[in-house]
Amino acid sequence: MEIIRVKDAQEGGKKAFELVKEEVEKDAKVFGLATGSTPETFYKELINSSLDFSDKISINLDEYIGLSGTDDQSYRYFMNEHLFNKKPFKESYVPNGKAEDLEAECRHYDQIISENPIDVQILGIGQNGHIGFNEPGTPFDTSTHVVKLTESTINANKRNFENVNDVPTHALSMGIGSIMKAKKIILLAYGKAKAEAIKGMVEGEITPDLPASVLQNHPDVVVIVDEEAASLC
Repeated sequence: MEIIRVKDAQEGGKKAFELVKEEVEKDAKVFGLATGSTPETFYKELINSSLDFSDKISINLDEYIGLSGTDDQSYRYFMNEHLFNKKPFKESYVPNGKAEDLEAECRHYDQIISENPIDVQILGIGQNGHIGFNEPGTPFDTSTHVVKLTESTINANKRNFENVNDVPTHALSMGIGSIMKAKKIILLAYGKAKAEAIKGMVEGEITPDLPASVLQNHPDVVVIVDEEAASLC
């Protein structure tokens, strides 16, 4: 696990872009993507670059259950606004949060991942150590599944909603087992609130109680952190 310390999210976005550019030059075709404020500076770097993704595939980590792709709080909408509308991919997959049969949607998403092995996976990390929406206690071998979000995750996400009661309580998430199959993982974390999770991920016991700790077992992980997120390491 390589740790890269940066000054702030802007520098972190530039560093992540440099790493992804190297992988594109090595003919990487499939990119696992994340939502939220953490990867926004990275996506801005992609948009402003001359890199062409029109022959690439993206596979997003997760989506809220109950929200359609046109809902402005959905992760599909977020990705369209922050990346896809300005830097289109050949195919961009996001779980269908409005699927009538959620278990069938999980199997369908697993098939997409199986047919398109991920070359580079972009990750954030939750304050409780979750990756994707894989909350503490999630087995390390899980594939795409339905997740009941923890109170801490709901509270962390409520800033994006008018009322905490509007925050979805469940999501579809790529499983930890699927994430670990990516050839390369780039995890981004900024801010003091992520310091405990980063310390546990890097130095702590490998345990489902801190899902990100499993990344210690992956052969190619780069962690990009600002000074605050790295303050306990």
